[in-house]
Amino acid sequence: MKKSIFISSLIVFVFFFHENGLAQKSKKEKFKMLVLYENGGHHLAFSKAAKPWLNKLADDKGFTIDYIENTKTINDALLKQYQVFLQLDYPPYTWSEEAMKAFENYIKNGTGGWIGLHHATLLGEFDGYPMWQWFSDFMGGIRFVNYIPEFADAKIIIEDKSHPVTKGLPSSFYIKKEEWYVYDKSPRQNVHVLGAADESTYTPDSKIKMGDHPVIWTNEHLASRNVYIFMGHSPDLFENEAYTTLLKNAVFWAAGKK
Repeated sequence: MKKSIFISSLIVFVFFFHENGLAQKSKKEKFKMLVLYENGGHHLAFSKAAKPWLNKLADDKGFTIDYIENTKTINDALLKQYQVFLQLDYPPYTWSEEAMKAFENYIKNGTGGWIGLHHATLLGEFDGYPMWQWFSDFMGGIRFVNYIPEFADAKIIIEDKSHPVTKGLPSSFYIKKEEWYVYDKSPRQNVHVLGAADESTYTPDSKIKMGDHPVIWTNEHLASRNVYIFMGHSPDLFENEAYTTLLKNAVFWAAGKK
């Protein structure tokens, strides 16, 4: 009788600590992501496709997402709540002084990770706003000068296959119907390039080229885990397995989970 009671107690003890351990692990793996997205203009279709894809990823993997459409609420207190900040096709202008300073602190202090897509490098003077010099430096010291308005397909070459963001990607893959940006210079000297566009594969061909054309990179000079992914215009990107793998990797790496 005593032996039976001992075995039962042992089973309860083991079960309790096993379940408690799983609960602690589950709690530890969860994180919060803030998504700043454009809710208008010609990037609206991409935003509309991105939201359900991100929501499913969050549901499947157990993290949460809050969405904002402008920078009015961004300050230090808000950003401290999030382990990842996703700048989803939102440009680096129209930000208030408070929002800009809070974002700079978030990146410089490593408060959380950051992913920027496409429009995040629309750096220059637009709509009466001056260029955000700190953000330009963050992106490798670049300034937007041109783009391919007719769109083009292109091959992406992965340059660093060992980085967590590129895990599971083929050595090269194609992106269709993108409006490839041209900057005043390549950011390569100031950032770590993970992937670049092969401009010789533009289809249709275009005279709007910059030569060395990084499209995926991270600035390792700052405390925050950060990655910029240029591709982010067509909603069809969410049907591209290489792109969705890249974006999923970026989310979990920026959150410190990879």
